[in-house]
Amino acid sequence: MALFLHRIGRFAFRRAWLVIVAWAVALAALLGAGIGLGGQLQESYAIPGTESQEAIDKLAAVFPQTAGAAVKAVVEAPDGASVDDEPYRTAITAMEADLEGVEGVASVLGPFDEYAGKQVSDDARTAYIQVQFDSPTTDVTDASIEAVTATGETGRDAGLVVAFGGEVFQDTDFGLTITEVFGVLFAGVVLLITFGSLLSAGLPLLTALIGVGAAFGGISIVAAFAPVSNTAPMLAVMIGLAVGIDYALFILSRHRTQLARGQDPEESAAEAVATAGGAVVFAGLTVIIALLGLLVVGIPFLSVMGVAAAFAVFIAVVGAVTLLPALLGVLGRRLTPKATSRAHRRANAADDGAKRTMGRRWVDLVLKAPVVFVVLVVGLLGAAAVPALSLDLNLPSGGADTSASSDANANDLIADGFGPGYNGPLIVTVDITQTTDIFDDLDAIGARLGELDDVAYVGQGLPNETVDTAIIQVVPESAPNTPETKALVEEIRGLAPELEADYGTPIAVTGYTAVAIDISNRLTDALVPFALIVVGLSIVLLLIVFRSVFVPIKAALGFLLSAFGALGVTVAIFQWGWFADLLHVEPGPILSFLPILLMAVLFGLAMDYEVFLVSGMREEFVKTKEPRSSIVHGFQHAARVVTAAALIMFFVFFAFVPEGSGAIKGIAFALAIGVAFDAFLVRMTLVPAAMALAGRGAWWLPKWLAKRLPDVDIEGEGLRAHLAQADWAAARPAAVNADDAVFGLPERPIGPIAVEVPSGGVLVVRGDAVDRRVVAATLAGRLAPVSGRLAVLGVPLPSGAGTVMRCVAIAEVAPDAATGATVGELVARRADATRPWYRLAPSNALVRTWVGRAADAAGHGPDGPRFTDDTPLSALGVEARTLVAVAAALAERPNAVVVDLDDDPGASSAELWQALARLVPASVTLIVGLGASAATPDASPELAARGIRTLEPVSTKKEVAR
Repeated sequence: MALFLHRIGRFAFRRAWLVIVAWAVALAALLGAGIGLGGQLQESYAIPGTESQEAIDKLAAVFPQTAGAAVKAVVEAPDGASVDDEPYRTAITAMEADLEGVEGVASVLGPFDEYAGKQVSDDARTAYIQVQFDSPTTDVTDASIEAVTATGETGRDAGLVVAFGGEVFQDTDFGLTITEVFGVLFAGVVLLITFGSLLSAGLPLLTALIGVGAAFGGISIVAAFAPVSNTAPMLAVMIGLAVGIDYALFILSRHRTQLARGQDPEESAAEAVATAGGAVVFAGLTVIIALLGLLVVGIPFLSVMGVAAAFAVFIAVVGAVTLLPALLGVLGRRLTPKATSRAHRRANAADDGAKRTMGRRWVDLVLKAPVVFVVLVVGLLGAAAVPALSLDLNLPSGGADTSASSDANANDLIADGFGPGYNGPLIVTVDITQTTDIFDDLDAIGARLGELDDVAYVGQGLPNETVDTAIIQVVPESAPNTPETKALVEEIRGLAPELEADYGTPIAVTGYTAVAIDISNRLTDALVPFALIVVGLSIVLLLIVFRSVFVPIKAALGFLLSAFGALGVTVAIFQWGWFADLLHVEPGPILSFLPILLMAVLFGLAMDYEVFLVSGMREEFVKTKEPRSSIVHGFQHAARVVTAAALIMFFVFFAFVPEGSGAIKGIAFALAIGVAFDAFLVRMTLVPAAMALAGRGAWWLPKWLAKRLPDVDIEGEGLRAHLAQADWAAARPAAVNADDAVFGLPERPIGPIAVEVPSGGVLVVRGDAVDRRVVAATLAGRLAPVSGRLAVLGVPLPSGAGTVMRCVAIAEVAPDAATGATVGELVARRADATRPWYRLAPSNALVRTWVGRAADAAGHGPDGPRFTDDTPLSALGVEARTLVAVAAALAERPNAVVVDLDDDPGASSAELWQALARLVPASVTLIVGLGASAATPDASPELAARGIRTLEPVSTKKEVAR
């Protein structure tokens, strides 16, 4: 991965304006399409498979008049008056008439109608009009909503207070407030302090904002075709902005350090993307995987939120490894810290002689008494997590209009006049297909429901037109999001078997409140399994990265401490009400999907900090085998960057708390506190203390496990080896360059071998058929060398195997006459392997060209050419088949061709070498495998003039070119 990122970074640096323009076009296209399609955000809390959702789906089919969006027009008379007094009653009746004329309204039920339920409060001061639309919330037009609210003027003119409530009035507009801007400004201040340069500080902000814009455009496009909640883009913007700044910070910090040490800007940018960018890709992938893990919960709106946030993180990662190096290419050496700056002194200071930084002083303090710090951190986070034991989950309660068209909040008027339960009535559906005494049974069922605790009112049973389903409204005494209402839903469901047995009428509970309870229950049940999945994933990923058993277990336990500590503090403030006024918080249940989102996002960020801190410790331990000094070295080099990244994350997240939307407040606060806990308490205090206590055991890994784990090279060790070998190869330009290269397998080595073959030369590999074919396959990039240095066509192996494979073709000579194919078909098959993507079939002209060259090289018989396109391969002799095979390989346009000839002395001859000299272009290197008794190519003066090198590879014997 490091080598791949190195190439991306170099390309972006060299083609800076091309990359920048591509990003500008992509950003404009995404935002333009998103705005042009006019997608609307909408709150949809449907949850398939639950009792409440199944009941809603059934009602939509058998009770279509209840499927549309519902609105309440709430009116309140002045103190001492009644809504039944004049002129208030007349005004309410007039409002009903006006509402009936609104387009899209299916029915209107006023408080004085014959079939009205309890729509007038006990003190007769408050009443409401029930309005039913003929379409769901998502299809109600803005014009209809404005027409509904306009009817309130009639009541206001009569002296009534009027407010409208319902899901259609929920604020689903996406917007940022001044506090979010302050969060970005705080992040800019941290960047300015970190870099000491206004130009450098602006780059992470620029790339993050561009990434957020692109992500928002993509989400807007999706919103035009699928339901997307208001919370989804806000969450995506918040997370995308935070990680976008941090990821660019990591790469830019490495780049500036390398520039201060005198490195070339292009090499520095490519290496920064390969090393720090590798950690960025790893951290981003962990966040993306965790967010996409929300799909397994099976809740559509939560899945959309997870995918939207994951998309924002993906854009942030791509921007960090492509757009940022392009900007570095435009700015060049202008980002180099001045020689008199602190950044320059820090970059060039030796570890021992450098001035003791705050990070160094902190880690020295922690290592003086690591046990004490472990106990303190665990105790503090454990205490912070205690409130999480009383966690109460629920969805946000619905929707009153808070615009200027309302004199007061409809929910508050309903709660004050009727009781809080009227803001979330339950709907009990009754299957009446098996009863013959419908109304008596419905009355009896209503009476049984009224006997339950916390029931304020039970409406009359109302059958549908086909008399197969009835609905009964049950109003709780408690507010929709209280534990008492949850208990009432469970009591009604517990009563269902008894009612079915007594009356033959199955029942189900639905309504917004029941749906919210079902979602909360589903998420509560999924919390522990999801946490186990996330923790398990972190252990596996860190096991691969650090090749240690202790490090991933310690990291996972630390993540759980910070996650549950943050959740506990969130419960104390948002549920218990501590400091609620200070943060503009309305105490109540915790948002039902907050814990899972917190774990998903915080997991990736925690692994991010873990990688940046511990990778330096591992790199130093590999060199010195000194555990304590490795901790100090890795910590002091990463502490400044991790501190800056954590502060940026904290400010960006916390900026969404004071004035953010209700749903996003709690998420933002939990993430801000979680980042602070994880970065400063867990990663920068608990980690060095625990690593010090573990000593050498921190890096223990069983040998059997080490063999099975992939090497992801997160520290870039393989990249540095590749670059060193590439420099060696560049200093010795040749087609093949081997320096003590060992081929084969560690248990059966071939070599070491030293050889140098000029471009266009000939390399003859003699010896055992297996050995020479292993050497030839290695030179062709198909096998990796065991050790030593090896370069083919100036590309080091094995790191450049992909490039070598594209440039070296292997001519496959059949050992005997093949059947069923012609010469032209063989050449066409090989030419097809490298044809351009826009060409559907290999060029007939190319096939004819190489068949003709092979025929010319073979010479002509008494009756003309020995073969043509249509000649069957079975009709050719061994030499002609060899020429055709080489011509087919040359049709791939390689820079080198490998061909192995049969051990039979007749497989090669002076005539064949002369023909190969005529066929193989002088610019193409020829690698030939020969048996011990085969004729050598020096029989051809043309090949001899190119330069022939001969190898006889033998196990454990060093061979030098002759």
